[in-house]
Amino acid sequence: MKNFYRWIFIGLMSFTSLPAQHCLIPMDFVQTDHLKAYGIAYWSLTKGVNVEWLLNYRGGSFLIPLFPGLEKECRIRGVLYEVISSSEVNSIYATIENENMERVLLEKAPKIAVYTPPNKQPWDDAVTLALSYAEIPYDKVYDDEVLDGKLSEYDWLHLHHEDFTGQYGKFYSAFRNAAWYQQEVQVNEAMAAKRGYPSVSELKKAVAREIKRYVVDGGFLFAMCSATDALDIALAAEGVDIVDVPFDGDPPDPNFQQKLDYSKTLAFQDFILYPDPNLYEFSDIDIPPSFAPRIRDPETDYFTLFEFSAKYDPVPTMLTQNHVGIIKGFMGQTTMFNRKKIKPSVVIMGEVEGTDEVRYIHGNAGKGTFTFYGGHDPEDYTHAVGDPPTQLELHKNSPGYRLILNNVLFPAAKKKKLKT
Repeated sequence: MKNFYRWIFIGLMSFTSLPAQHCLIPMDFVQTDHLKAYGIAYWSLTKGVNVEWLLNYRGGSFLIPLFPGLEKECRIRGVLYEVISSSEVNSIYATIENENMERVLLEKAPKIAVYTPPNKQPWDDAVTLALSYAEIPYDKVYDDEVLDGKLSEYDWLHLHHEDFTGQYGKFYSAFRNAAWYQQEVQVNEAMAAKRGYPSVSELKKAVAREIKRYVVDGGFLFAMCSATDALDIALAAEGVDIVDVPFDGDPPDPNFQQKLDYSKTLAFQDFILYPDPNLYEFSDIDIPPSFAPRIRDPETDYFTLFEFSAKYDPVPTMLTQNHVGIIKGFMGQTTMFNRKKIKPSVVIMGEVEGTDEVRYIHGNAGKGTFTFYGGHDPEDYTHAVGDPPTQLELHKNSPGYRLILNNVLFPAAKKKKLKT
């Protein structure tokens, strides 16, 4: 019996002395499904397991302590992973310490909301496509939830391609007789009446102010395409009528341009508005303008990500993690941002080199942050109304979609850098 217990003791000691194993999810070119890899990181956080984001190490890899079910989940989702020992982990740490790399600890699965009309389809928006494909849960919110103060319940908010100016996306000229456009007018006018606003324009400006308050109070905001400039335009136009007769029944204030208050915006300044309801464009923030002839060649249209110091600028480094530094372009109602209209405090993270065309920006407002990404769908170059949904199963390693998912995990990061 004594020998029996002795062998049990030796066995236990041997087990506890085994090197701790970790799961490394590489995010360089070997990864089979970059997009679902983000979902694995998020899923691990929901299990109460911390995740290390290894910035600039093999494309921004994830390091997770091996726990029951992790390997199986990776296999189910088709995500490539490597089981490594503690000595291998220490070797990675040494590399990170000596290179332009950093370790960031992700501690909590952020609660996610998408501001989107109830009648929109998931494929209308690249972010909802990305979240669904990566199997990251989210709630839908709209004007009622925003105006009722429900945004405080969420860590991260994405804005669907909404027009916060109340001009229905400037689709009046091309689609005012379309059933979907008329339905959108009816839904929004009913909402404005319900909430006691004289017009949809005033309703949307109130919503924009609540979204800004969410950011200032510590929220993380992400927006793409026309939601980016439309939000700032609505903020600058507080108390100013900037919309024409088809949208609120009367012409805009003749001095609307002079009355804009750029101090109220998040990212943009000194922009000129285009109030013509027949012009498919909000302002000169968008570059090239939507009404200009499209002369770009999709085969040569690319933008470049900035390379930041991982140790001194971990935030933009997180947001630009990728397995490539040059990403193919894609169009949208707001395709890119005019560099001359961006506030000096805003960080530029992606641009078309040698031009005023900026694709990807980030900034702080109060206790929170905002990130704006130009264009509609990273894998649908000329996405148009009525186009079929993008099948992300065909774009598992999309660098353009990776930028979206970087933002989803950003709120999970510990404020202080992880020490070795």
